[in-house]
Order: sequence, then C-alpha cells, then structure tokens
Amino acid sequence: MTWLQRLFARRGEKFKAIPDALWDDVLHVYPFLAALPFAEQRKLHNLSSRFLAHKEFTGVHGLEVTDAMAVAIAAQACLPVLNLGLRFYDDFKGIVVHPGAMLARRQVTDAAGVVHHYSEVLAGEAMELGPVTLSWEDVATSGGLAERGQNVVIHEFVHKLDMRDGHANGCPPLASRAAKAAWQKTMQTSFDAFRESVVMHERFGAEAPWLDSYGAQSPVEFFAVASEAYFVNRTRFTQEFPALAPLFDGFFKPATGR
Repeated sequence: MTWLQRLFARRGEKFKAIPDALWDDVLHVYPFLAALPFAEQRKLHNLSSRFLAHKEFTGVHGLEVTDAMAVAIAAQACLPVLNLGLRFYDDFKGIVVHPGAMLARRQVTDAAGVVHHYSEVLAGEAMELGPVTLSWEDVATSGGLAERGQNVVIHEFVHKLDMRDGHANGCPPLASRAAKAAWQKTMQTSFDAFRESVVMHERFGAEAPWLDSYGAQSPVEFFAVASEAYFVNRTRFTQEFPALAPLFDGFFKPATGR
C-alpha cells in the first residue's frame, strides 16, 4: 500500500503526518513553497497532512493519483488557508484529477432568449458545494510558472474560498459589511485598471500586463488570478498591485516579514 492508501485505511485514527522525504520532494518541485519561512513550512506540512486525511482524490481517464501528486496538490491548496484554517474547505470532499486539460461543454442563453452551446478548455474547475477538478499536467508544471504569477491549484481553491458566502462574487467571507464594501471598492478599482491594460494590449499593441489576462474576464476571475500571483510571486505582485497587497494581507494574514 502507498502512504496515502494507508492514511485512508486508518481514517478513524489521528491524521498521519506526511513523511519528511515526500514533503522535501514537493518543496524541491515548487520553489515558492520552499521559500516560505521555516515556521510556515512546518505549519503548512501539518495543515496539508490534515487536509489529506479528510479529502478524497480520484484520478480519471486511467490516471493513478500517487502520494507525490496528492501531497503536491494538498500543499498548494492549503497555502491560501495557512493562517485561516481548513474550515474554509469543509463544504466539499472530492478532488478529481485529470491527466491533462479538460473539455467542458457550456450552455448560455443570450438576451434574445437564444441558447448557445460551446466547449471550453479548462485546467481546473471549482464547483459550488462540490469537488475541485484539476489537470495534473498543469499542476505539475506550476512550479516553473511562479515567475509569471500563475498557479492552477491556488486559483481553484481561492474560488472555493470565494464561494463560502453562498456564491462566487470576487469577495471572500469577511466579518462586516464595512469590510466587504472596502474590499469590493479596492478590488473594483484594480480590476478596472487591469482590464483596461488588457484591452490596450489586445486592441492597440500596448505592452502586455504581467498578470494573466484571464483575470480580466470578471471580478470573480480577477480575485482568483490575483491570488495566484500573490502567493507564488509576492514581490512582483506588490509592485504591480500596491493597493491589493495590504488588502490581501489583511484577509490571508501571512507571517510578518514575508
């Protein structure tokens, strides 16, 4: 039995910590995790172990989810809630892993009542009160994408955070109306500016923005895309979005000095 299989077989017991050798391998593949202060690395190690004890991984299309794959996903998924707690992920159990990108069939109805069908290629998807789906090909390569501020696991799990108050709206669960209003005002200003930079690039040949242009789709996607960058390349993110860095700090509560 693999370590993960043994873990699932002993679910009635206290969670079993991820073996250090397996954890060290993950840190090597994902340098932005290795760059965390040592105390945060150990905290993430503990949280990821608890996460694995309560989630179920399913590989599809012949993919076998190995220990290394599960730990890699868990470590990145737990990074946004490192100082918030796993309760933010208690509305789902399943994580479905595809070998590569997924083709999702969509249906929309326009203002005239005409129904349109189309297909969309996805690297991941988060379902409200349901599972998270990920492309392992994209997860496996995300260690090298930190310079560009991209990370599919963080993206999808931030969507789950966003959905905690009932539906995704680009705002995580906050304690007060005043906090929500402040969040939405700051995010909207940054979103509008980012969307304008994407338009200027695509239509008029201006310099491409650093952040993934997918974030210009909506405030919901902007929150997820911005969060990817915040966690994997905080230095560049702070340079590009000086108003968002303290806003995200206030919610995600990273360790002092990061």
